[in-house]
Amino acid sequence: MKRRRILVVEDDAILNTLLCGQLDRIGYDTRSAKRWSEAEAALAEEPVSLVLLDVNLPDADGLEILPQMSAQQPVIVLTAYGSVQNAVRAMKNGAAEYLVKPINIEELEVAVERVLEMATLKREHSFIKSRLDAQHSPSMVGSSQAIEQVRRLIAAVAPSDMTVLVQGESGAGKELVASALHQQSNRTKHNYVAVDCCTLQKHLFESELFGHEKGAFTGADRQKKGLIEGAEDGTMFLDEIGEIEPAIQAKLLRVLETARYRRLGGTRDLAANVRIVAATNRDLGAMAKEGTFRADLFYRLNAFVIHVPPLRERKEDIPDLLNHFLRNNDFSRRFDKTIHPDAIAALTAYDWPGNIRELRNMVERAIILSGDAPVIGPEMFALRPAPSAITAEPLDVGDLLDDEPTLDEIKKRYLTRLLQKYSGHRLKVAQALGISERNTYRLIARFGLES
Repeated sequence: MKRRRILVVEDDAILNTLLCGQLDRIGYDTRSAKRWSEAEAALAEEPVSLVLLDVNLPDADGLEILPQMSAQQPVIVLTAYGSVQNAVRAMKNGAAEYLVKPINIEELEVAVERVLEMATLKREHSFIKSRLDAQHSPSMVGSSQAIEQVRRLIAAVAPSDMTVLVQGESGAGKELVASALHQQSNRTKHNYVAVDCCTLQKHLFESELFGHEKGAFTGADRQKKGLIEGAEDGTMFLDEIGEIEPAIQAKLLRVLETARYRRLGGTRDLAANVRIVAATNRDLGAMAKEGTFRADLFYRLNAFVIHVPPLRERKEDIPDLLNHFLRNNDFSRRFDKTIHPDAIAALTAYDWPGNIRELRNMVERAIILSGDAPVIGPEMFALRPAPSAITAEPLDVGDLLDDEPTLDEIKKRYLTRLLQKYSGHRLKVAQALGISERNTYRLIARFGLES
């Protein structure tokens, strides 16, 4: 079994040697540092299970650097000045234990064992919770030929570490496919980290993904591990990968090809033992031809593709999906609600431009509107005209500026016109705006234009 590594940060050379020697004798793998600068370098080089930290270092106040260290691993604080005030401050700053010099060896051994055991229990609790959450998370519902093909592809590729690209319209269930790939893989006992490439700010994306070193940019006052490290030995899901910047695309390609990366501001390569699953509702092949997406990254991602069919291509699954949403809605279960056959027929005839997300939202709305009624009728579902009714007439926007509106008001008016023109078909609206469908959803929510 791999020995747990402990870093002893103590400026007293004799005490440092004694502590390292004792911990080595009882089975730990120790590292020694006599200054904060040495400790920083050691922690950047390799992770540790525990830090013994002296309060008074030649180049730092141990209690001031404690929050930074305790965020990465448990810390036992050592001090020659035992006081209630110092103990309280240490605990508030994240210390797992507080020991007063001269150190009693037996007390130290008990404290180390207790802190490491608590850290193990926390990790196990986090893992068990994530597994329970996964068991209760939405699953792919339906028995259509289209969804069965998706299940077969997942079962075939999940046991491997192959990178997978999941394609499909917004709301079709791409994240469910990514989650299923993780659950059926050999990495299921480790973390599943989902990253929405649309929501992370462009100038912070690299730092969030790869982490950063202290001083890498203004405000980087401590080292930070990235999401790739958070997904160590597990799976990372990059949703809407078509939205990331070319510079990040290049670094992501390096991760896929070499399994190596560097933190922002770092000079040393780190290993990336992580399986990448990416998703997009955009045509990456066309983007690669246009030069807006790296062709080499596209070909790397395109090695194994799973296409998630839109709901209009698997309408036979709608009754099963309706039952699923009813069973998993507390209000509906409490009143034992059902959906009238006429409503099911109307819902099945609709083309669902927003896919399963739109269906779920509409069912939840109908459940609320139906009140205490046990049967939800077709009148409770506000179905928009089918996209086929869209006209190709040009959009007149000349009057948008008549009353000198604010920029936000112009955006809202223009978005309203587009929604009217395309009968609420959000993919068409997104294409007209030249943005992703996900960002279109956000604009609609921001301006309160949900139907």
